[in-house]
Amino acid sequence: MELSTKNGERILRADRYSLVFPTDRPFVFMETPDGKRLLELFIFSAVNAMNGRDETYAFGEWVVEETADVVTFSIAAKSTAWQTKIYHFHCYPTRFTYSIEVEGQGQLAEVQYFGGYYSGSNPRWGTGFFWSGQQFTQVFNPEPNIPEVFHFPSSAGMKIDLTGVPIPAKGDWFYTPPPFCFAGEYSGGWLALGVEAKAGENTYTEYQYHGNLQAFHLSLAYEGHTTVDGRYYLPAVGFDFAADEYAALGAHVSALRNAGLVPIPSTDNSPSWWRTPIFCGWGAECYLATQVPNGRAPDFARQEHYIEFVKALEQNDLVPGIVVLDDKWAANYGTNVVNTDKWPNLRGFVDEQHAKGRRVLLWLKAWDPEGLPVEECVTNTAGKPMSFDPTNPAFEKRLREAVRTMLSDTGYNTDGFKLDFTARIPSGYGLKAHGDLWGIELMRKYLSILYSEAKAVKPDALVMTHTPHPYLADVVDMIRLNDINIGRDVNRAMTHRAKVAKIACPEAIIDTDNWPITDKKTWEAYMRIQPDLGIPSLYYATHIDFTQEALTAEDYDLIRSVWAEAREKQAN
Repeated sequence: MELSTKNGERILRADRYSLVFPTDRPFVFMETPDGKRLLELFIFSAVNAMNGRDETYAFGEWVVEETADVVTFSIAAKSTAWQTKIYHFHCYPTRFTYSIEVEGQGQLAEVQYFGGYYSGSNPRWGTGFFWSGQQFTQVFNPEPNIPEVFHFPSSAGMKIDLTGVPIPAKGDWFYTPPPFCFAGEYSGGWLALGVEAKAGENTYTEYQYHGNLQAFHLSLAYEGHTTVDGRYYLPAVGFDFAADEYAALGAHVSALRNAGLVPIPSTDNSPSWWRTPIFCGWGAECYLATQVPNGRAPDFARQEHYIEFVKALEQNDLVPGIVVLDDKWAANYGTNVVNTDKWPNLRGFVDEQHAKGRRVLLWLKAWDPEGLPVEECVTNTAGKPMSFDPTNPAFEKRLREAVRTMLSDTGYNTDGFKLDFTARIPSGYGLKAHGDLWGIELMRKYLSILYSEAKAVKPDALVMTHTPHPYLADVVDMIRLNDINIGRDVNRAMTHRAKVAKIACPEAIIDTDNWPITDKKTWEAYMRIQPDLGIPSLYYATHIDFTQEALTAEDYDLIRSVWAEAREKQAN
């Protein structure tokens, strides 16, 4: 790296970029190696607290520190919300990071990276809210969504978050979350803008890109659940360069792993049955629901039906390695105790599958408080339960006991869990929990309880989620690609999801999912590419629920050939 001064401006030239520190405005310019200006980064990001907005009204001089590996530029500023604020650019030969430290007291509301209220310059630049400049041709968001649109104009707004339901602006529950990283395209390739937080400090729920013509800023939502009392270091934003958008995402994940910010799980003890074809009964439940007026699929999660589902597969020489009992085998979502009216002999069904060389997973609905006392729940301002609370010791005890019952030889003796509805994680300013974990840290707490207890009871238990974030990599074994969007290009959408999952959690196995589907032709096309993406997953035993089409001998032939191909790929 080369550090120089020209007309009072400090200039750092590195292998992939240059940073220019002008003296007449509150910005840092990022230029490409050929001298083109790509970003005008507003320095004084706002760190807003619940007790006051953050406006920067004065600042000091840049302080530069050089070592053999890194050049650091730091500048202190005065704030309406904090006693002190210091901003840092840590510059390396092929990447750089931007970070903020504050000192004071308050609960974090949101952090507006590269944007904020400012009144510290001469009158030429005015006052008010300042944005950063950008020259991206488009921006990539890895989070799957209902329209299956992953590339956006750089002037648009987009988000990556933990929540989601099928209502406007929240139709992105498929991954909760993917890596918190956007990537912008420019003439020289792609630039990743990824969140880099230390373990224990991932307490935000949403990462947002705010676009406005040729301007932008980023934000993290803390929702008042992170307390600052003294000095606090906000997550950094890392800038990584790559040839394409997926490589940019991969560079971000590699940076997290290389810095020790996320765990790297071992793959040494991965049993072979984890990589066998999956039959999940949900699609078959849905078909049965279409055969009665006002039918509801969870009503058909019954032992007698699952016996028939498995029998239909056996009659067509289909041998899944894993059978998933889906929604709703349990009496209550919050307690995970079997509904004996539906499953009079769950243990007997599991034992029979074991005798035939199959493993059984139980579907779990995350966050649902059904059947729980309000004291074990996250509540809203009115005291209404919004979700169960993993930070509550009483709920943790209940969940661990339920896991032991579901997996142990003295209980149901199942083999693991398919975790769903993780997008229902609590979010909001008015919610109250027992502990102070929030955002990804709250998700990690829940998964850690489930995962650690499962492994203690049955070391080869399989835990499947749709949470492909690197910080969660050591509390999941398998990433599910999640529901298919009807009417979209299924193969393109699921290929994208598989790419993101493999980048985010490279040690995890991929469950390709298989529901819902527009018609049998689309289903057949997706079945054929499943072995290239991960483990084949079949949701139908006799019919496609959406169109009522019956599976034919040719369809069963296709399934057998796909499963055989997948087994061969996994063996190699």
